Amino acid sequence: MVKKPCREEPPGSRRTDDITIMIQPLNLPEYSFKIKCEGQRKYIFDNIRKRFVVLTPEEWVRQHFTAFLVAEKKYPASLIAVEMSLRINQMERRADIVLFSGQGKPLMIIECKAPGVKISQEAFDQAARYNMEMKVDYLVVSNGLSHYCAELNHSERTWKFIEDIPDYPSACSGPAGGHKDGG
Repeated sequence: MVKKPCREEPPGSRRTDDITIMIQPLNLPEYSFKIKCEGQRKYIFDNIRKRFVVLTPEEWVRQHFTAFLVAEKKYPASLIAVEMSLRINQMERRADIVLFSGQGKPLMIIECKAPGVKISQEAFDQAARYNMEMKVDYLVVSNGLSHYCAELNHSERTWKFIEDIPDYPSACSGPAGGHKDGG
């Protein structure tokens, strides 16, 4: 963990020099984020939702992952939904990150966990429940330290883990070129 001073204050707040944010190094590239403090709460600017959100360990992973998708995997930020509302079995749920094609077809669901949370079957089951509604080709679960990506074949009702998270052009063409939805 790296202690990082909180430098940005919201209008009308008082700065205290002893406020620090515990930053967990992740297994993702480093990115710059806007962070502010209000009292003892820390907030991080979400570039997708265009607003500050409470900085929790899970949010730290979510913000790194969205930055990774845009910078490294070339997903257009305008085609990324964060904490997207879903209705599953009459219950309101939220998918952490959903990636879409240029035509609005959901391509990938990403479930983020805090770095201290071990990736389990339960996390994949959660993403799979969200997928009953969306029918994406890729499910990803990450705690920022470990990342797992499953490629789904809906016609054969099979799935397999793949080594790397597909970039935007690959995801648009689907598993083994399964659908050509374009970007």
